[in-house]
Amino acid sequence: MSSPQGSPDPAGAEEGASNETIGNEEEAGAQSEQGGSSWPQPQDTDMKRAAAQLIEKYYFQLTVGCGNAHCDNPNCASSGKVGTLTSNEAAGKALQLCAARARLCEVVGAKVRRASQSLTLEAGVASSVSGKGHSSASGNTATCSLVQDVNMASVSTPSSALPPLSPMVDGLNTATGLTEETLVHTIAECRSSNNYAKLRRLLWAVFSNEIALRHSFIQRSEPVEKKSELLVRNKSKDNEGAQSKEEIRAQEEDLDKDLDSAEDTACEGEAAACAEATPEGDTKDPCKDFATTPNSTALDISEVRRAYAALFECPEAEFSSTLTNAVVQLLSDSLGIQLRVYKDAFSAIPNNINIFIILLESPALNTTDFIEGVMPSLCRTIGQLPERDQAHLTRHLASWEAPRLHRLLESLHQLITIRLLTTEFIQDFTINDEEAITSATQVMKLLFYASILGGKLDTPLLRDLPAEDPSLEPSTHEDPFSSVGKDWAARPPPKDSLGSLLGIHVLDARTPLVPLSEFYDDFLSDQLEMDRDFALYKAGSSDKFSFLYYPFILTPATKALGLYYDNRIRMYSERRMSIYQQLIEGMAANPYLKLRVRRDHIIDDALVELEMVALDNPGDLKKQMVVEFEGEQGIDEGGLSKEFFQLIVEQIFNPDYAMFCFNNESRTFWFNPNCFENDAQFTLVGIVLGLAIYNNVILDVHFPPVMYKKLCSKPGSFHDLRDWNTTLYRSLVELLEYEGDDLEEVFMQTFRVGYQDVFGTSLTHDLKTDGDNILVSQASKHEFVELYADFLLNKMVERQFRAFRRGFNMVTDDSPLVNLFRPEELELLICGSQHYDFMELMKSTEYDGGYTSETPIVQAFWELVHDMTTEDKKRLLQFTTGSARVPVGGLARLKLIIARHGPDCDRLPTAHTCFNVLLLPEYSSKEKLRDRLYKAIKYAQGFGML
Repeated sequence: MSSPQGSPDPAGAEEGASNETIGNEEEAGAQSEQGGSSWPQPQDTDMKRAAAQLIEKYYFQLTVGCGNAHCDNPNCASSGKVGTLTSNEAAGKALQLCAARARLCEVVGAKVRRASQSLTLEAGVASSVSGKGHSSASGNTATCSLVQDVNMASVSTPSSALPPLSPMVDGLNTATGLTEETLVHTIAECRSSNNYAKLRRLLWAVFSNEIALRHSFIQRSEPVEKKSELLVRNKSKDNEGAQSKEEIRAQEEDLDKDLDSAEDTACEGEAAACAEATPEGDTKDPCKDFATTPNSTALDISEVRRAYAALFECPEAEFSSTLTNAVVQLLSDSLGIQLRVYKDAFSAIPNNINIFIILLESPALNTTDFIEGVMPSLCRTIGQLPERDQAHLTRHLASWEAPRLHRLLESLHQLITIRLLTTEFIQDFTINDEEAITSATQVMKLLFYASILGGKLDTPLLRDLPAEDPSLEPSTHEDPFSSVGKDWAARPPPKDSLGSLLGIHVLDARTPLVPLSEFYDDFLSDQLEMDRDFALYKAGSSDKFSFLYYPFILTPATKALGLYYDNRIRMYSERRMSIYQQLIEGMAANPYLKLRVRRDHIIDDALVELEMVALDNPGDLKKQMVVEFEGEQGIDEGGLSKEFFQLIVEQIFNPDYAMFCFNNESRTFWFNPNCFENDAQFTLVGIVLGLAIYNNVILDVHFPPVMYKKLCSKPGSFHDLRDWNTTLYRSLVELLEYEGDDLEEVFMQTFRVGYQDVFGTSLTHDLKTDGDNILVSQASKHEFVELYADFLLNKMVERQFRAFRRGFNMVTDDSPLVNLFRPEELELLICGSQHYDFMELMKSTEYDGGYTSETPIVQAFWELVHDMTTEDKKRLLQFTTGSARVPVGGLARLKLIIARHGPDCDRLPTAHTCFNVLLLPEYSSKEKLRDRLYKAIKYAQGFGML
């Protein structure tokens, strides 16, 4: 192929243009110094850039071919039907083929193109266009790689003058990339001359060129490194003592072959590492996803960090602007276009993920200039990566230390906050449309999984769990609900494609590198229009971004609002369906789930009615629930439902029913494995729990955290015993930590364990066959602990819990509940917060009927409230809102209203629990207010009409 001057020798072309190249680079370096933090802003549209890439594809098809020996395309060199073409002729014909939309071949076994080829094509296209009388593109052209599957590269035209890229920049070969030695040597030269122009040229040549950056800091074999050093030395000699151009070109070809061989070896090493990491008997393709070893990228991470450390010892003013502009140029033009147009082909390039690993290793990651200038482009490009590459990048992030990962997370939060504060959102441009925020959220997802992957996992992993045994399903006599509709008990947890590639699930997290609560963005959650976001979430369109697909960034209170919208829509849908059936089919209208109960027989009445509804039509459970207490005048607008759930929960956990056991140490309830009640009773309890969530009611239940984990389809494990039975957990930890050889004599523990039922009867269970004759040893202690925990938390209560989960899923099966909430968040959703901050409640309270925050009786009221004990505060909440629990998000979300209820009188305060309204007479003194208020909250029970 010809050079820009028409010479058939690329090396000669380079010699002829070297002086001009260096001069232009020095000029650009000076402009960078003067311009400060100016950013290149490309003005060409993506269509023009894609056309440039298409022209280049036609060019290489004409000159190189597709590699198919049986090709029949007359415009492909592999078919033998294309005559000998000069570079200029090939470029001109490529323009004609592009305009005619001629046939393109698929490339067979293409290799990554070298930078010198890109320059040759650039010159040919420019010459061809100029020869036709057209004006060439302004500015200089940046080069990028040949995509492996689609044998092409991008030719972009930045709006501002940039240093031209050449295969050799002060001794740097972009095909071999940057090394620590080259950078350190350049820094030393710049320091000695007190002129950092050469360093700026080097940084621009590497960080604006994806070929150079991809091949930088790679772990190469010694022969390749020696050949590269020899080639650099030979090219730096004077013309008199230098080798001939033919000899230098031959050495370049040998080096290219060695580099290709090194890349192939690295890929083979990846395959071998995958095969070793795949468990025996696993039928999954070991290399279908990506290598599981940290070195699969063939990138020397320690060299990258040493190089950055050496670079940032220089005055940052000398290189920071150049480095920033180069990275933005690379991300915005070269990589951005490839990922938008040829996303799948990009992932086939060897070591392409090295580019992003090198950029993320930068010490400037937490600086304001990087966050505001580079981070948006970096996040956008990473978000466009194929999931295979995102998974590879996630594995690298998982190798970071926790503080470093946390700093990157803080940078992403800062970027989101900056964009929220500086962007003007309107009806047609919302937070969901701001690309910097959405792409930062996508990158945060990688950090989320990296935090889980790099921390301590809860074994066994969800993917390793066996399928549930269908033989455990109870008979119709034991549980009539087992024959109703689908299998409500078996509900696998939702899967995420990135998590599947990594082989983990969010439920596998035990101790992540960064606490998962750190991923909440409170400011984003407060500013987000959840109604709009929920609509996008339900639409499921890939064109619009919904934060509900990234629930880790939203606070539980915000996600609870999204769940509330989903539940309400289902209620309204059931209501419309009931009206439709009445009008069309003549059926009796039944738009609500009505429960008529007696206070003294609330368990009998409620469970009987719910059983009839569930057996007759389980869909009616998704209607809005309306409760009526027999003999009372209250109308249910929410308050009666709260009272109903409170009373029924108190009765369900009553020791007289013996359905649950109470642990005095942890103050929690657990399933009674020896309960005389049949499975149907536990199914009804699960229905009650599901109805509470569905109707947005907080329950005063006390289950250990492992119960919510099991509701999310992850069985309990050893570490869950910490909150289930602290004493037992400590005893087992002591057993595990004992390292002596006399463990059998010291502990005298066999694989037979004892326990007591709720009636105090001692029972035993063999964890293994003939367990009473097998002593626990150093070799088997971990097995014993795992089997013991599995028996206590899973197998012993399997029948009861399965029925309980069946009832829960009958109400929540179509809900996005398990998609949005982790187990600890599910507990918060059901039980509410334990943080009673009445200062928040006071700040959020509204006043009506003539009261204000400055009214003396109101001020006296709050003084009394702040002096109350915790129990009295709970009674006050119960009296005013119908629930003693704090809602998700704290008391600030309660929206209490204090209304004036007449002048001074002897009446007690009253409340509309449906609307959280406290009716408070304007008493004459604080003492009278104290007397009336305490009587009201102590003896309040029942509903009436005022």
